[in-house]
Amino acid sequence: MAYKRVLLKLSGEALLGEKSFGVDYKAISRFSEEIKSVYEVGIQIAIVIGGGNIVRGSTIAEQGMDRSRADFLGMLATIMNAISLQTALEKIGVDVCVLSAIPMISICQPFTRREAIKHLEKKRVVILAGGTGNPFFTTDSAAALRSAELDCDVLAKGTQVDGVYTADPRKEKNAKRYDTLSYKQVLNDDLQVMDAAAISLARENNIPIIVFSIHEKKAFLNVLEGRGAHTLIK
Repeated sequence: MAYKRVLLKLSGEALLGEKSFGVDYKAISRFSEEIKSVYEVGIQIAIVIGGGNIVRGSTIAEQGMDRSRADFLGMLATIMNAISLQTALEKIGVDVCVLSAIPMISICQPFTRREAIKHLEKKRVVILAGGTGNPFFTTDSAAALRSAELDCDVLAKGTQVDGVYTADPRKEKNAKRYDTLSYKQVLNDDLQVMDAAAISLARENNIPIIVFSIHEKKAFLNVLEGRGAHTLIK
C-alpha cells in the first residue's frame, strides 16, 4: 500500500443523504463502512468533516451576520457531524476519537498535534472537528493544514462526483474528467475543487490530493490502491 497515513475530507453535504437538512444516518452508516474498509488494511486515518448540511458560515454572513460569528456557528456544526460519525463508526467496531479545534471537553478532546499523532499510532481513526478554530478559513483549508501537521501521505477528498471535471458533469454531458492535475493548473484555471488557500498549502508541503466520489462503493479503498475513477492533484 502506497499510503500509510491519509486524511479524508468529507463535506457536510455528503451527510445529507436523501434529506434536505441535517444528518441522514443511513448515509453516515454507509460512509462508516467505507472508512472501516480502509481502517482494516492498517492505514492510519484522520478525517476532517464539514458542516454545510447544518450551517454554512459564509451563507449566514451574506444574510447580515458578522462573518466571524457566522463562521463559529459553522465550526459548531462540524462538531455535531463529527459526533454523529464517531457514533456510527463505534457501532461497527472501529476505534475512533474526536479532537476539536474548539475546546469542548465534555464531549470531545481538544486538538493538539501530539495527541492526534498518538491516537493515529494507536490505530484509532481520528476525526478532526471545529475546522481550524479560526474564522475566515474553510474546512478545505483545515484539511490541508491538518494533513501537513500530521505528516499525512495524501489528502483524499470525497465529493459528489468521481474527480475534477472541465465542467459540472451533472449539468454538462460533455464534461471530461482530468486524470491528473498540477496544483498550479488548479489555481490558474480556478477549478474550485478546493479553495486556493488549501491548494497552496498542499503544494507548499508536497501533499498530493486525490478527488473521488464518496458515493461509490469501496471507492475510498480503491483510490488508495490506485484503482477506480479519480483525479490526482500533485
